Amino acid sequence: MLPTPEPAGAQILAHTETDHQLHALLKQVRACSACAHALPFGPRPVLHISPRARLLIAGQAPGTKVHETGIPFNDASGDRLRAWLGMDRSLFYDTEKVAIVPMGLCYPGVLPKGGDRPPRPECAPLWRKRILEHLPNIRLTLLVGSYAQNYVLGKGGVFDRVMRFEEFLPTYFPLPHPSWRTGAWERRTPAFGATVLPALRREVARALQD
Repeated sequence: MLPTPEPAGAQILAHTETDHQLHALLKQVRACSACAHALPFGPRPVLHISPRARLLIAGQAPGTKVHETGIPFNDASGDRLRAWLGMDRSLFYDTEKVAIVPMGLCYPGVLPKGGDRPPRPECAPLWRKRILEHLPNIRLTLLVGSYAQNYVLGKGGVFDRVMRFEEFLPTYFPLPHPSWRTGAWERRTPAFGATVLPALRREVARALQD
């Protein structure tokens, strides 16, 4: 016998309760000061989520422009990532479909010789599991860059994992960090554009499919 479907009102109530729980958690996240002593501009957690999202983008940490605007991947790296995905900004920032949760939620500052500092080590252990518990509909997670990959998969080579992406499907899809530094590797690795990107777009479309 087929199960009796829930009435529409019950589904709306469930969504409302889920949203309420997530809203309560986000209030705690945004009030976090665990790393305040080490953040040059102070805490400003940047993440976009909804309990109904199906694709999760796990990046590194906000840069200066993202910190200023509060919009994840609102910079040149975001432009490159969206080009890889073949995705426009309206879909990319549709939290009902795409969740964006970096490994470090706040801008960590720059290294003495340039380049962004790593995500604060306190952040992911403190918040990540609790946030993901409120994302029950995720079908595919993009592990963007070494920090996301190492946290989830253990230590390993970023570019090696990217070229072996099929081994991590259907749950994860490893990607390099979409910074300008990756451009030289991308030009030296035609298989990335010929093989990896078409598969990436196919898997993302599958994850977002109704």
